[in-house]
Amino acid sequence: MMTVSEILNDILSGKRTAEDVTRACLDKIKELNPKINAFVEVWEDDALKQAQALDAKKARGEKLGPLAGVPVAIKDNILYKGHKATCCSKMLENYVAPYNSTVVEKLLAADAVLIGRANMDEFAMGSSNQTSVYGPVHNPVDLERVPGGSSGGSAAAVASGMVPVALGTDTGGSVRQPAGFCGVVGMKPGYGRISRYGIIAFASSADQVGVLTHTVADCAKVLEVLSGKDHNDSTSLDAPVPEYEKLFTNGLKGVRVGMPKGFLDGLNPVIKEKIEAAAKTLQAKGAELVEVDVPYAKYSAPCYYIITSAEASSNLGRYDGIRYGYAAKNAKGLNDYYELSRAPFGLEVKKRIIIGTYALTSERYEECFLKAMKVRELIREDFKKAFEKVDVILTPTSPTTAFKLGAHEENPLALYLADLYTCQGNIGGLGGISVPCGKDEQGLPIGVQFYAPILKEEAALNVAYNFEKGL
Repeated sequence: MMTVSEILNDILSGKRTAEDVTRACLDKIKELNPKINAFVEVWEDDALKQAQALDAKKARGEKLGPLAGVPVAIKDNILYKGHKATCCSKMLENYVAPYNSTVVEKLLAADAVLIGRANMDEFAMGSSNQTSVYGPVHNPVDLERVPGGSSGGSAAAVASGMVPVALGTDTGGSVRQPAGFCGVVGMKPGYGRISRYGIIAFASSADQVGVLTHTVADCAKVLEVLSGKDHNDSTSLDAPVPEYEKLFTNGLKGVRVGMPKGFLDGLNPVIKEKIEAAAKTLQAKGAELVEVDVPYAKYSAPCYYIITSAEASSNLGRYDGIRYGYAAKNAKGLNDYYELSRAPFGLEVKKRIIIGTYALTSERYEECFLKAMKVRELIREDFKKAFEKVDVILTPTSPTTAFKLGAHEENPLALYLADLYTCQGNIGGLGGISVPCGKDEQGLPIGVQFYAPILKEEAALNVAYNFEKGL
């Protein structure tokens, strides 16, 4: 698959048409998707019409958008008017989006071509893309392994070359962890940089749209298109959007890279070796390595699961069969109606709703939810202090490489720990990017992650870009 930059150059120069590029993507999807299951629906007719309209626009001599003719996949929880958005759940199997999400509006305005909706963990709850009602996604690197989750379909679609760009959502690492597992670039900007309007909610204080691509430069291009204040989303930030690629530097002289104390202790030896090698690559580019301490970060995972489960139990309360969701028939009373109307939820979703409801009960609110919210502030304060000393922070993306499908069915804790290094970014509201940094002895990709303060994504992008060049 060509990169975004290559596609743009070909279309603008007349070497290829947008229709040529789109047909090539559609052919690749027909060839590979039956084995990978990254797409749950492909909008072939719509995509070709968009591409043909773009070619006609070019023929008229009109100015083309910054993503002209670039095929993009969107995760199945992002609204695209007139198209299904099911969150890969039976609960929403017939839901058709009545309006466009802001990110879709921006893609269309940038002349991107929307190809289809990507598979995901049900309601974005999972780290392996095995909870989808459409079946699991297979990692293109090894079809017997998971692609990561919950944006596993998006990551697999890019890694396999079916599309050059895919959008996912990241609540605890759901863009970066699958990027690491599949060997692609995945970025979650700081909270509020991209509008959440038209994104079906999991946990509103942590959800963020993210980008998956083959290169850091491609990621920067798409991020620039998607970012900015949106009056439809009160949590979106009113701040200038940099031209990220123009801020890339040749080398990292003067850049301080934080190495968190204790983060590599007990890590898989091969992953540890690759992360240490990544640090040396940055050093060779001129960066200064600085040890930083974020002591409360070790509590990120339990803090994350309590807060997000509590928010999920509230957000998913709307699927009662009256306002949204599956309407039960032949119920014998109100309680029976509620029980039957929630039956379409999968096991993982039910587990998190129950955990979240428990944490919000009057008996457990202070002990669970309120305490988790206080710890969240301590974690944010830790990162704030660390960023007074450094420009970016380096961590592993995941403590493991991609595991086999079904490997942790009896051990949900192992699945939850897959988010160990990524959920810190969501708890702290940070921008984070995962970049491939080698493979293990089985040929499975390993990711290195760079964090930057909120509204400083350019710092993480620049370090990632220089690291990518140094490989």
